Amino acid sequence: MLNNKLVPLDEKTNSQWGNVESAYQRRSDLIPNIVNTAKGYAEFEQETLTKVIEARSKATAVTIDPTNITPEQLAQFEQVQSNLSGALSRLLAVFERYPDLKANENFRELINELERTENRINVERNRYNEVVEPYNVAIKKFPAKFFAGILGFEPKPYYEAEEGSEVAPEVEFDFSN
Repeated sequence: MLNNKLVPLDEKTNSQWGNVESAYQRRSDLIPNIVNTAKGYAEFEQETLTKVIEARSKATAVTIDPTNITPEQLAQFEQVQSNLSGALSRLLAVFERYPDLKANENFRELINELERTENRINVERNRYNEVVEPYNVAIKKFPAKFFAGILGFEPKPYYEAEEGSEVAPEVEFDFSN
């Protein structure tokens, strides 16, 4: 009976983790289009493009088995995704210097799609945490806590905000151009 209760909860967390990964994959799939559009319009800082491409490559290389997710794996996953977010932010800041690129309809749509994707990522991470909570509670409650480990049910880590994310970023505008 206990196993029948825990299996669906465990599967729901695994499924929701798949949704988190899918949202990140969507972002990763958009990046080549953004980079290629930018290449066509700007005599650009190659270093910035290279950093975005490298960060994307690292981010797509880190995968997690949702049936055996650990806090360390989740931290590693979040670190490479955070590095990619930072590289994208630098890329977008550079784009601001190119009025022709900013005016390009395809580029604007790609950036809008990236923004929508970032929102999806946040929603899916929140939903993951929402399904982890009842699973973790179920395996920690009496009498399940005595048998859950024996049956192979271990607590799942929550997706946590990156350290320092509670501080709003400072926005500066360069009007010297």
